Formats: sequence, C-alpha cells, structure tokens
Amino acid sequence: MKIWIINHYAIPPSMGGLVRHYYFSKYLQQKGHEVKIFTSSKIHNTEINMIPDKSPYMEKEVDGIQYTFVRNSNYKGNRLGRIINMLQFPVRVWKTCKKFGKPDVIYTSSPDLLTAFTAVMLGRKLKVPKVAEIRDLWPESIVAYNKISRKNPIIYALSKMEKWIYKNADRLVFTMAGGKKYLREKGWAKAVGLQKVVQVNNGVDIEEFESFRELYRIADKDLEEKEIFKVVYTGSIRKANHLEILIECAKELKKKESKIKLLIWGEGDYREALMKRCDEIGLDNIVFKGRVEKKYIPYIVSRADVNLMHGKITGLLRFGISLNKLFDYLAAGRPIFSDLYTEYDLVAPNGCGITAKQDTAKEIADGLFLMEKLPGDVLRQYGENAKELAKEFDYKKLADKMEQLFLEVCGK
Repeated sequence: MKIWIINHYAIPPSMGGLVRHYYFSKYLQQKGHEVKIFTSSKIHNTEINMIPDKSPYMEKEVDGIQYTFVRNSNYKGNRLGRIINMLQFPVRVWKTCKKFGKPDVIYTSSPDLLTAFTAVMLGRKLKVPKVAEIRDLWPESIVAYNKISRKNPIIYALSKMEKWIYKNADRLVFTMAGGKKYLREKGWAKAVGLQKVVQVNNGVDIEEFESFRELYRIADKDLEEKEIFKVVYTGSIRKANHLEILIECAKELKKKESKIKLLIWGEGDYREALMKRCDEIGLDNIVFKGRVEKKYIPYIVSRADVNLMHGKITGLLRFGISLNKLFDYLAAGRPIFSDLYTEYDLVAPNGCGITAKQDTAKEIADGLFLMEKLPGDVLRQYGENAKELAKEFDYKKLADKMEQLFLEVCGK
C-alpha cells in the first residue's frame, strides 16, 4: 500500500521525537509498504525549522523514514505565533499533498483538529479511505486543563469539527481504551458508528530500547548512588503536569526519614519555578535534572528503583490514558508507582506495581514509602511482570495491527 501520514507534530526521533508514527512507518516499510509522512518544518519544542528559505516544502529522509516537511512559521511557547502556525499548516499541507498524486489510504492524527479535518477532507476529495487517530481528546482536554467553558465559541466550533471528523473518517483509532465510552457520553455513538472504533495503544520499540540502554549511558551520581531509593519521573514539566505536588510529596517523605530521592528528568516552562521553590524550602530529596535526549531514557529508567507515572487528575481519566512514558517504564523492567487512577489501569491489575486512588501529596508519599519498604523479591516480581507486559506494546506488534486495519479499510 501507499500510505500517507499527515501529522502536524510527527517529529523524527533524532530531533526530540513524538515517535509513534516513526515506528509505524519503520515497520510498515519493512513489510513492503510505501510510507510518506507530511509534517511541519517547524519542529515543536525546538529552535529547528527544516526550511530556512521560501521553499513551500522539502522532502528529506530522516532516521530512515521519508518526510515531507511543509514550510511553517516559527513560534515559541503557546502564544500567538503557535496559533498562526496551527492555522498555516492545514492550508499548506493541502497544497503540498496535491503535488504527490494519490495514496491508497490517508492516516491522520490529533491533537490539532484543523490538520485532522483537512486530512479527512483531502481523503474525501481523492476518494481514498481515511483513518483518523485520537491521541488527545480535543477540545475536551482544553476544557479540562484550562477550565474553559464548553459554551466558549471556539470550544463550541472545535467540538463541531471533532464530531465531523469522527463521522467522516472510515476508521477511528483511539490510543486510550475508553474511546467508545467517550462517544457514548457525547451522544455521538449512533452518528459516528462504534463499529469503526479500534484501540491501538502507544508503545515501545523493545529492540531499540534494549540497544539504547547499552549504547547510551549517562553519567549521573544519583543513578549510581546505592544508599538512596531512586524514584524516577521522565516527561514534560509544565503547569498541566501538576509536578508541584511532588515537592509536597518530598516534604512528606522527609518527615518519614525515607531514603527516597525523586529524580525528575524533563523540560518545560514550569521547571525554573519548581526549582526555585525547592531551593526556598531547602529540599535535597527532589532534583530537577533537566532535558535529556530520548536515547538516554532507556538507561535512566532502567536504573530506577521505581518509575513514577504522574500527572494531573481530571475527569478525562475515566476514558483511560496511554502515556508514552508508561511503555518505556514497562520495557525497563522496573516497578512502577502510578497516581493516575483509571478503570483502564495497566499497572496494578497486571502486577507491575502500585496505583494510588488519589493524587494527594500524602497518598503519593505513603505509596512510595510502602514500595521502599517492600521485600526485594516483591519488587523484582513487579519488574518482571512489567517487562513481560511490555511485549504486548512492542511497536513491531502494534504495526501489525495498523497494517491489518489499513488492509481492511482499503478492501485488500
């Protein structure tokens, strides 16, 4: 098949990487399919713009995958520049795609409903099947995290667009397990058609993970320290990630005279404020390590005594989650502590660790302290269970599911 992937933020791994579509492309190519990724020239969360001149697009093979970078303006943060960028891309990707003939199937991904809307429209025009992927429930996420009213005109318009995408796509791929539940709650089940809904989680490339763990090691005194109990968090450090509660958790652990040290790897616009707060309090059992290239993550999470799944609790958890970090944690074969309770939890029911039912500082501290005191054989069993579960979410296996979906929608 000739497969087009249209995703505003399909960043190659070597540039920071929102890597789901890279791995699907890698394994679909190995199966003999032709895959082309259309994405923005402005690489999100970096200073990189792949097109420095006025060229409308640039074709380039990166990390073994064929990308078509569509020229987009630069921006920083979530200000006006990013909004302009988001408005530009759908128009420009439409013009660019018209120069490349016709694929067998178009596969698009949200967030960025404007891009998904444009991709589905393009599929209708070209009379080819359209597969729309939902990685984030926009605009519901905006409502949940930013406390914006659903009556807001922009939210109302985005909700209408969301429904249109769901109705007009030939298949809907939800990364979270509760996609059908979401459609039922919205009252869209009949209009959209639940029979076209499938779930394909995020995952981990196990072969690559194990290779990187050996090849890319990072010198860090805390990771090598044997007298502390290392609890590792990796990911973004923004207001929405609710990391300020971990500072309160560290204070609680101090009271318990615990040997736990919280090691936070990641970057974001809230990091400096959190570091300042730790300095003011005088905490030495929580350390913000900063950004690290993704290739070092396998080594870091494999050195943890416990890996931490943490985020902000919102009502959206009732539909499940599929955070990339979870699958890295599973592949690491280390115990996991999660404060993201959902009925679709993968951690506790699969014996990979403990999931707290509340996200208070005390609940998190009590849970981590409990794990610190568990016998070594219990912790080892959690780790073995995690590593076994990771096999279900190997991108090589998930790519098989995507291939089957594409074949079905193409009638092959």
